[in-house]
Amino acid sequence: MSVPTLSPKQQTSVIVLASTGSESDVSAALPYAMYTGSDEFLSGAAQQVTYTYRKLGGDVLDIELTEKNVYAAYEEAVLEYSYLVNIHQAKNSLSNVLGNTTSSFDYKGEMMAGELSSSLSGAHISLKYPKFDIGYARRVSEGTAYHASIGGTTKIYSASIDTTQDQQDYDLQSLISASSALTASLPYYGKVGNKKILINKVFYKSPESIWRFYGYYGGLNVVGNFHNYGQYADDSTFEVIPTWQNKLQAMAYEDHLYTRTSHYSYEIRNNKIRLYPIPTDDRPGKLWVEFSVAEDAWETSTSTDIGIDGVNNMNTMPLANIPYESINSIGKQWIRRFALALTKEILGQVRSKFASVPIPGESITLNGPALISEGREEQSALREELKTVLDELTYKALSEQESNIMTNANEAQKSIPNLIFVG
Repeated sequence: MSVPTLSPKQQTSVIVLASTGSESDVSAALPYAMYTGSDEFLSGAAQQVTYTYRKLGGDVLDIELTEKNVYAAYEEAVLEYSYLVNIHQAKNSLSNVLGNTTSSFDYKGEMMAGELSSSLSGAHISLKYPKFDIGYARRVSEGTAYHASIGGTTKIYSASIDTTQDQQDYDLQSLISASSALTASLPYYGKVGNKKILINKVFYKSPESIWRFYGYYGGLNVVGNFHNYGQYADDSTFEVIPTWQNKLQAMAYEDHLYTRTSHYSYEIRNNKIRLYPIPTDDRPGKLWVEFSVAEDAWETSTSTDIGIDGVNNMNTMPLANIPYESINSIGKQWIRRFALALTKEILGQVRSKFASVPIPGESITLNGPALISEGREEQSALREELKTVLDELTYKALSEQESNIMTNANEAQKSIPNLIFVG
């Protein structure tokens, strides 16, 4: 049996990939029409036809594809590149932009007019380098600062409670909740309800600055007599003491202010307070409670300090598709290769419609399954290649590289002999 002579002329279909593409035909052929406004993209998609035609052997055998198949593959390749790079950027900067303002997106995934839109800023947000501001850590610290008594944005309230003779236990939760519901003049009116209050401090008299150094019973020019302290409180002793003792005194400031100056102590369990000793007919008389109200984590607020609107995960980060003009030569070469792999898969799907094609006196077997497998393997390899490179270029990885360079430079400096000066 003689080997049949094949002709480049298609035997089964009149649809054959042309050797060149046309920019004027690209826009109408794009499934998503993401980059129709970019002349550079239209030119790149048209040139991809020639690249695909040569790589798949269009000069020798017919390629059962149209220019539209190539244009669609090129668009998908650009979107895939933008997707992978944006994921990389999300990993880099999410912690720094959590809680920041975001914007709305249209059905194309492009930002609509707003504070962060490219039309207003003059530069696409996807190309910006966010400032490092430990944003996530800062927002976490704001939630704990109140409990550490170092500030924070938690609203703090104060309430007073009258003590009763011979009554040792008081339910602060019930008392404060009742006053919140009845007294409109209170700053926490209507804010407690069934919410659990968080007790921070309890004291019997409004603390005064003088208490820091002078005792409760001190008079003019007389420092409080605390028995074993003589005429002076320990903060006022005139002895030479080491610095660490001063640090201990500073750390015990709260005890000096709220505990040392009182004859009473207390114990709180489940917002129920027990006083020691048991109150008498006139002492302590009244006690003050400093507290906060547990807020709904999702509750909106008019306060600019405790707003919850903004970036909350990767999905709400203002990262739109990367403008084609901003993709450098490295990215565009990756796009060309990925688009070719996509067209291989498409061609494989087309040829898989028929296992073989009859020709005069013979039949030929098509390589559809092989093209599908080859195209998908190349796509997977290209994705992994790009991900590997991007992982090596995260801000964390770059900082580690800088650290290694500095370490190596310091080690190299050690081997350089110092200059000897003779004078």
